[in-house]
Amino acid sequence: MTIHDASGPRLAELAATLDAQFEKLDLAGRLSLAGEFGRAVFTTSLGIEDQVISAAIGLEQLDIEVSTLETGRLFPETLALIDETEERFGIDIRRFHPAKAEVDEYAARYGLNGFYESVEARHACCHVRKLVPLARALEGATVWVTGLRRSQSGNRAATPFVEYDAERGLIKVNPLADWSLEQINAYVEAHAVPTNPLHTRGFPSIGCEPCTRAIKPGEPERAGRWWWENDEKRECGLHVPEAAAPSLNSSSL
Repeated sequence: MTIHDASGPRLAELAATLDAQFEKLDLAGRLSLAGEFGRAVFTTSLGIEDQVISAAIGLEQLDIEVSTLETGRLFPETLALIDETEERFGIDIRRFHPAKAEVDEYAARYGLNGFYESVEARHACCHVRKLVPLARALEGATVWVTGLRRSQSGNRAATPFVEYDAERGLIKVNPLADWSLEQINAYVEAHAVPTNPLHTRGFPSIGCEPCTRAIKPGEPERAGRWWWENDEKRECGLHVPEAAAPSLNSSSL
């Protein structure tokens, strides 16, 4: 069954049906089912939960494409992990880069590190370096697989296993939604999954280098992301639409 030409209501209905089914499946079963509905793309940030999904895709030889957003500001440790993961699990990870012209335009308006100065500038940077490349990575896909977990932050506490992404017109699958960090660590140990060494230095959530810090004892997992902003629900817009983020053709960019 494919869903490429299905209507929004049909996709929403299918997502609800799959969400109920996922509750009873293990990770391999969830991913295998996700791959039955057309072209499935997993976008990895190389964080520990995403490494679990990459491992399952490789070990089970599933027909799911693996892509990453190479923003141009990632940690060296993250970049090195891409190659290591490909070799370990026999998978190809497609790199999607921001357009140089758009990065240059952003820098001319806000400054290279202007994201520290305002929420608008930070959203604009995420738009250029992440959202636009994501659109290219998901072009033609019917299923988007992510590593979202409910325990990552309060903003993600209600994450379903499967949902209809109306903005992108596809089915979004979150196979680790109900996994705890303890379960993630157990899988990593059991399957010798390579992980980012920054995790052992206090970085449970790792994004672009200028926008990520180690967390303090007792802080939520994602407290180190865009830590200078006051909004507790801060996101880059990949998973939570942010109205303040300018569009590609916005005159504010």
